[in-house]
Amino acid sequence: MIEFLFLDLDDTILDFHKAEHIALSKTLRAYGLEPTEAVLSRYSQINKSYWERLERKELTRPQILVGRFESLFDEYGITVAPAAVARSYEENLSVGHYFLPGALEAVQSLSKKYKLYLTSNGTARVQAGRLKSADISKYFIKIFVSEEIGADKPDKRYFDRCAMQIPGFDPQKTMIVGDSLTSDIQGGINAGLHTCWINADHKENTTAISPEYELEALSQLEAFLETL
Repeated sequence: MIEFLFLDLDDTILDFHKAEHIALSKTLRAYGLEPTEAVLSRYSQINKSYWERLERKELTRPQILVGRFESLFDEYGITVAPAAVARSYEENLSVGHYFLPGALEAVQSLSKKYKLYLTSNGTARVQAGRLKSADISKYFIKIFVSEEIGADKPDKRYFDRCAMQIPGFDPQKTMIVGDSLTSDIQGGINAGLHTCWINADHKENTTAISPEYELEALSQLEAFLETL
């Protein structure tokens, strides 16, 4: 029986892609750049690849935050300083929030039946602003942001350090729920937890990572858990 739930934040509870699109568009316009769909889409691809390199310990967090803009600007011949744009983007991203359909209601209901913990590899300052705006911290016993924990998902050390802060923690009674196979699901496997992949777009899993369970949205989780 599941007692502890680790819920990922971005693209599990909050719509990160929408937030990214809006924050990046605002940032680029402030520097006189046109946020075309091609540029926004390419940034999203680059950003994802950079975070995956962090998960593999190939890059540090500071290298990611600026490097993704360096790569984008190199491709498009943009001469604006990447570090300045990166700072502006982080500020814009930390403002506001956008819930995925049914996610707020799911968190509210799950918090009454399970011990909820929030997990995120996102930048601490950005996530603090978004969580304050969303007003959901009250539904979680603790919030574990990797930058503050000192390790990133999927590193087992991240989960070990989380577990040390959870009274009566039992991995066999714990499930991690998230949209990322390489971060959430692989992390759960590394830590010996039950895993549930949120696959909203019905993507084909072309990796060797095998989630224990798969759902379309967080809103389906409570009913699903009752069947276990």
